[in-house]
Parts: sequence; structure tokens; C-alpha cells
Amino acid sequence: MFGRARQTEPIMTKVNSCVKISFFVANVFFAVLGGLIVTFALLLQLVTHFHDAPMAGRFTVLTTLYVVGLLTMAIAAVGAYGAHRQRMAALIAFLVCMVIGTLMTFRLAIPLAAVRPEVEATMADAVRQLLPLDVADPKTRRVFDDIQETLQCCGAFSYADWRQDIPDSCACDVVTAPQGKCHLVDYVLFFRVKKSVYRQPCFPLVKRYSLLAMDVVIGTTFALGALALLGLILSSVLIHQLRPGGRRAMLLVPTIFKPQPPKYQELHNAPLY
Repeated sequence: MFGRARQTEPIMTKVNSCVKISFFVANVFFAVLGGLIVTFALLLQLVTHFHDAPMAGRFTVLTTLYVVGLLTMAIAAVGAYGAHRQRMAALIAFLVCMVIGTLMTFRLAIPLAAVRPEVEATMADAVRQLLPLDVADPKTRRVFDDIQETLQCCGAFSYADWRQDIPDSCACDVVTAPQGKCHLVDYVLFFRVKKSVYRQPCFPLVKRYSLLAMDVVIGTTFALGALALLGLILSSVLIHQLRPGGRRAMLLVPTIFKPQPPKYQELHNAPLY
């Protein structure tokens, strides 16, 4: 009689522990980076609000930063959940987000890095259009006053940008200021006097901090792209490991052939010769 195959429960697919841990660590970095983006957006909002800075597209920039930061943390949570619970749907959703994120981040970072050398000249041309500062609009004058008091500088390129209307925010205390930070200039209002103002112009400082901020943005964007690419690779590996093998596992019991004993045996005496 032939033995029959017995069907057993499907064999659970085991995920490589190294891949799982690497994927979890990558999602932790995703979450931290998303939190840093949200924090930066909050600080930028506070600074531009209190100083009333004329930041072009302020609402769009802040909204984009908040959305990117919160979305990054949400995607990291989905990926960590999918890896921990071995949920195929969560990992597939994470993979789709990583594909989109990789394309978008590199699409943004590469043009930013390409125009980085031209930013300095563009900023200089934009500032020169505001000169002379003594006839600029009140909002621009207020912004320069805040910059001069904070950075301890005077004028965009020199104190002469204010002509004969140098504000008090340029005033430098020769007693308390470090040596070489102040210098005396001829200042004429109703009569000629000497006035101590900051020697350092403001534009080089603003340019330095602006380029530094741009470098941080470019570096963060490339870091997001690299993490997205890493998450794409790791999630693909996890999905491949969690996929069923196509057929359910079958346990085949080998057929054992045994000769059946006869039901009866004919008894007879051996013939005598």
C-alpha cells in the first residue's frame, strides 16, 4: 500500500538579524534627521518673526521644512514597525516612499550644489540695489539696524553706505570694544564731528552665515538622499526575505513497501521417496 503525503503548516521565513538591525538603525537616523529639520524650521520661524526679516517666500519655506521633517519621522516609524513586526504592507509602503524620496532629494540637492558658486555674486547684486541705506525703505533700515547690533558691523560694504546718516546701531564703544574693531569717521549732521563706528562691514558676515546655512541645507539634502537609498536597499532585502517561496511547504512521508504476509498457508507433508 502506497504512503500518502501529509500537508504541514507553512514554514515561517526568517529575516537576517544583521539586515533587520541595520534597517532599524537607518530608521532611527531618519527620525533624528526629521526632528532636526522640524527644530530648524521652528528656530527660523522664531528668528524671522521677532526680527521681522523680509524673507522671500517665508511661508512656503517654513511649510516645506515642517512637512519634510514630520513626513520623514512618520516614514521612519512605518519602516521600524514593518521591520519589527515583519509586516509586508508596511515595508512595501516604506519602499515606495524611499524610491520617491531618493529621486526628489537628489533632484533638489544636485541643482543646489551646482548653483552654490553663483550665490555670492547674486547676493552682492541684491544688496547693492538697496544702496544707499539712508534712503532705503523703513523695513530695510530696521533689518540693517538689527544686523548691525547683532553682528557688530556697519553698512553693507562699508559705513559709507549710510552716507551722512549713520545710525546709532553702528556706534562702537572704543573703551569696551576689542582693539581694531572701531574706527573714527567724520560725521556731519549740523556740524562736523568725529564718530566711532564698527570697522567691519555687514555683508561679508551675512554672506558667510548665509553660505553656511546653504551648505547645511545641501548637506542635509544629500544625507536624506543617501539614507533614502540605504533604506530602499535594506527594505528590498527584507521584502525579498519575507516573500513566500511560491509554494507552501510540503512534508512528504516516504513510502515504505513491506511484503504482506499471506492470509493462509497451505500445509502439506513433504513427499516420501
